[in-house]
This record gives sequence, structure tokens and C-alpha cells, in this order.
Amino acid sequence: MADAGRLRGELYAAFQNRALMYWHVFDELRKALGEPQAAAVMARGIEARGREIGRQFARYAPADLSGLRDAFVGGVPDGGRMFSPKVERCDAAALDITLQRCPLKEAWQQAGVSDTDVATLCRIAGRVDNGTFEAAGFAFSADTWQPGRDGCCHLHIRPGPTR
Repeated sequence: MADAGRLRGELYAAFQNRALMYWHVFDELRKALGEPQAAAVMARGIEARGREIGRQFARYAPADLSGLRDAFVGGVPDGGRMFSPKVERCDAAALDITLQRCPLKEAWQQAGVSDTDVATLCRIAGRVDNGTFEAAGFAFSADTWQPGRDGCCHLHIRPGPTR
């Protein structure tokens, strides 16, 4: 059991490290290119990684939203605790998931990053989900965290086009 606790701590530390790397890369790109360009460059790179991740969910496209739900929610690290996904809706027309926590957002806030920059970083980091679900063959949109709002991202997945 001690190994499980140690591994859990290492997992969360790795996410914190990822968050802080995103922050520092964004800040340096912003200084060099300006904020709009920095955000666009990072978002494209992160979305590209999402497209790679999305391949594992393609078997559920274009409309097996309950299968996608089970696969996606079932793959959330630490038995779901890391992001605490809450399925708000899952039927033939829509899958809506609220991520009640985010280790990236928490790390940025703990590091003292301004709420405005945290919201920008959430929008950028959230592009991984666009890549994931769109590459899998679904329609997707998200409402990422904004100052004053509880939780984190609200994911909206819809059946994709018929192949």
C-alpha cells in the first residue's frame, strides 16, 4: 500500500510539473510572440497530441456515446479522482461531462498565476479534448474554466458525422 501512495504522489507531481511547464513555455512565447500567437501555437501543439489520443476512442464513433463515456471516464487517472468527472447527461443525442477538478488548474493557482492567465491556460490546455474527441469522430465543444466558476471544464460531446 505504501507503493500505491508513493505512486499516487508521483502521478500528481508529474501533472503539476506538466502544468508549470505549460505556464513557463506560454509566458516565454508570449514575451517573444505576443499573447495571441503564443496561445495559438501552444493550442495547436496540444490539440495535435489530443488527435493521437483520440484514436483509442474511434471505435465508438460516430454515435456510441455510452461506450465513449465508459471508456473516457473509466480512463481518468487515480480511479477518477484526478479530474472527478461528473456525467451530467448521456443519451443518444449528447454526452456532457463536468470535470470537477483539474490538477493543471490547481497547480497554476497554487503557483500564484493570475486568474486571467489561468483561464487562458485552461483554454489552451483544453484543446487536447478538441483533438481527442474530434479525431475519434465526434462533434465537440467545451466551456473551460473562468474566474469565479467552480469546477473546471464542461465537455460537450455529440454524435459525429456518419462515415
